[in-house]
Amino acid sequence: MLTTIADFICGIPLFLLLIGGGLFLFIRSGMVSLRSLPASLKVLREKQTRDSGSQISSLQALASVVAATVGMGNIAGVAIALVMGGPGAIFWMWVSALVGMSTKYHERYLTTKYKTTLPDGKPAGGTMFIIEKGLGPRWRWLAFTFAVAGMFGTLCIMNANQLTEALTSTISRPVWIDTLSQGIGWTADTTFRLIIGLCIALLVTLVTIGGIRRIAGVASWLVPVMVGLYFLLVLYIIVTHISEVPGVFRTIFAEAFNLRAGWGALVGIAVIGARRAALVNDAGVGTATIMHGASSNTDPRREALIAMLGPGIDSGFVCTLTALALLLCGDFGLGADGSIKGLSLAMQSFGNAIPYGEYLLMVIVICFALSSMFSYSFYGTRCASYIFGERHGRHYIWAFIATLVIFAVMPLGMAVGFCDLFYALMAFPTMITLILLRKEVS
Repeated sequence: MLTTIADFICGIPLFLLLIGGGLFLFIRSGMVSLRSLPASLKVLREKQTRDSGSQISSLQALASVVAATVGMGNIAGVAIALVMGGPGAIFWMWVSALVGMSTKYHERYLTTKYKTTLPDGKPAGGTMFIIEKGLGPRWRWLAFTFAVAGMFGTLCIMNANQLTEALTSTISRPVWIDTLSQGIGWTADTTFRLIIGLCIALLVTLVTIGGIRRIAGVASWLVPVMVGLYFLLVLYIIVTHISEVPGVFRTIFAEAFNLRAGWGALVGIAVIGARRAALVNDAGVGTATIMHGASSNTDPRREALIAMLGPGIDSGFVCTLTALALLLCGDFGLGADGSIKGLSLAMQSFGNAIPYGEYLLMVIVICFALSSMFSYSFYGTRCASYIFGERHGRHYIWAFIATLVIFAVMPLGMAVGFCDLFYALMAFPTMITLILLRKEVS
């Protein structure tokens, strides 16, 4: 039932909301994501300054947001999109990235304009504060809806589940796991997944317990390293298959508007591509407003110019790298049991193209997954603090860490439905707010 509800809400309704609403903001803003791109890159190169009592710089905020969005979706999500929608789905991911940059511009502008100051003097922001201060107290129910969905939607369900799956399929199970499983009466596979889940939780604890500054500090060096390494792997695949690259791009454009199966199939391909992109770059979902709200800078336009680069990096650049690698070397059939494969398909493709490629990709996957967990722990904590207050909201982090162990052994179908549903429930309040307050953005 959960999967059925999630499939309906994340289908045409979410497509119309994110792509239709984002396209409206794109046109209304004079195509800001194209017109202001040079200014955005110029601002990013400027030296970042920060007062001693403030939180993080805008560049660190961007790195933290990219750390959250550049994750499993950029590898497994692209593979799933190719299996379900074919190469044409990638074109619609590009459209979503372009439209998403405009949406992110509006999100960040309003976040800076309506950010608040916490009792300890630190800045904070997010969709809930935009709603409360921009739309007024009568709309607080919508802010509360977003915060509740945010608490559950930012639990790292997919990352914990798929990272555990990848590790169990790559690493040989130690002998002592079998002994332990017999002692506690569990299967060896479940015990192995549980141990991996505990290790993941420990690593996340070491970073997140240090607060937003440590999260941003780790993200600011981890993001460039992992994206750079990933770029080198894909570059090797492209160079060794250079003659086939033009054909890949022709296929993407041809299949994006393929009407051989009718308009229904075309709409289905567009929805699949847009849905995967939305869950990758989170433009219009509202999570990035929380991280950018912790930035020390107060110039709305400057911060908006920096923030809008996020979708271009993840849904534009990183997802294109993945798509090229998979289209050049991948096999997009269903699994032997009829299931849709994501991460395992990507690892198989890299293994076919590069010596020990599956293991190199495994290292990148670990970085991608952990970086997402670091940032999402902060998102959920801010949502919990909005609902329960700063004093009690801090306890959310321990619930977040505990669920990493649970999600490590959870069935994948339930994890996907749970994650998609709450993402959609965050997107509706966010996009409605951005459209209603569009005149406040310049």
